[in-house]
Amino acid sequence: GGSFRIPDVMSKSGCILKEVGTTNRTHLRDYENAVSDNTGLFLKVHASNYKIQGFTANVALKDLVTLGKEKKIPVMEDLGSGTLIDFSKYGLPAEPTIADSVCSGADVVTFSGDKLLGGPQTGIIVGQKETIDQIKKNPLTRALRIDKLTLAALESTLKLYRDEEKAIQKIPTLRMLTMPFKDICKKADRLFKTIKEDIGTLADIDVADMNSRPGGGSFPELDLATRCIVIQPENMSVSKLEIKMRLSTPAIIGRIEDNKYILDPRTIQTKQRHIISSTLAKILVEK
Repeated sequence: GGSFRIPDVMSKSGCILKEVGTTNRTHLRDYENAVSDNTGLFLKVHASNYKIQGFTANVALKDLVTLGKEKKIPVMEDLGSGTLIDFSKYGLPAEPTIADSVCSGADVVTFSGDKLLGGPQTGIIVGQKETIDQIKKNPLTRALRIDKLTLAALESTLKLYRDEEKAIQKIPTLRMLTMPFKDICKKADRLFKTIKEDIGTLADIDVADMNSRPGGGSFPELDLATRCIVIQPENMSVSKLEIKMRLSTPAIIGRIEDNKYILDPRTIQTKQRHIISSTLAKILVEK
């Protein structure tokens, strides 16, 4: 992701990365045929931020673990944006959970502390105690460990997961992803009325049913039904309005579609409604 790729990271470690299978179809025999006396690890990387469709085949982690035990080769899975919650219960596509990977027998499972987990930006390693103990002995562990403030933020986030319902309500990422459409409609109506009162005739404003896209390295191609505020300014361009809103204090991030400025209430907290409305009115008056 971003400006680096898994092969780049692996090459920096000094190891040799041998790819198996093809982009769309990989079988267990591809792993087995690639084994040599120098093989030190089976690595499986979950495609959390893109999707391959059509004629595809993938190797289940549990099958790779079975092969690893047979060949005495440890197995590692990189989940990318890991999750502790089964999102399929909330009408979202199923994503492999951290528990799924650990229970499948992977020696090492890596994932992000932010993204779907909803905590601070960290890299987390879990797995079999024997393997984790070996990793902890690496001299780089001390240099790469997170600081106390990040650790405290991560601990606070993880404590919320003791009660899944509480986690859904308290962690913004989870709350926004699972928010019912009817609740978004109520937020949209309230925001519409507030903005309409503040801006008067400075812009045409309406509500429209549209889609939200999660982004952030998770749920590729997923569209979530939402109801947005659609704004067409009278005396400035839409692009200028978007820039001024983004550069305001606090920054307000909207998007442009069909030459209209769009605000998605899914990501707007109740206490932010009047801030957004007053900022918008001020910008439209200034032109």
